[in-house]
Amino acid sequence: MTLKNAINLFESYVNETSKTSEIKIYREFIEIIKSLEMKDLSKNDIQSIENELENLNLKSNFANRKKHFSKAISNFKTYLKDTFSLTTKGHYTTFYGGLGLVFGLLFGVAILSSLERSLGISLGLIGGMVIGSIMGRSKDAQARAAGKML
Repeated sequence: MTLKNAINLFESYVNETSKTSEIKIYREFIEIIKSLEMKDLSKNDIQSIENELENLNLKSNFANRKKHFSKAISNFKTYLKDTFSLTTKGHYTTFYGGLGLVFGLLFGVAILSSLERSLGISLGLIGGMVIGSIMGRSKDAQARAAGKML
């Protein structure tokens, strides 16, 4: 399946459905594929991406389309990240924000417990999320500067 055919397929899916959750997934696919078209990729890379799109089995009819395409877009993003080191906008911010929450919780329980326990946990979560989000935004900026962001 060529990139143009995939865009046309998802645009037809957008026109067919009225469910906003499905439309959001289809538009995300369209956005990713259009950004791949703008990248300066070799013919072998484009062929590899087209083969992956074919392997995702996008043309079949499924009872639960939303579930199938959610898994498909997740698999496609993983493929792009593993093969070409390409990430979507906000990928690192989300990842590091979650990681910051985990470490902030640990910090709040272990170190800030001298305050009231719930206050220590709250401050740890907030601090961890802020620090993680800042680190993630920095990493996203590096990926954008390197041309590795879709």
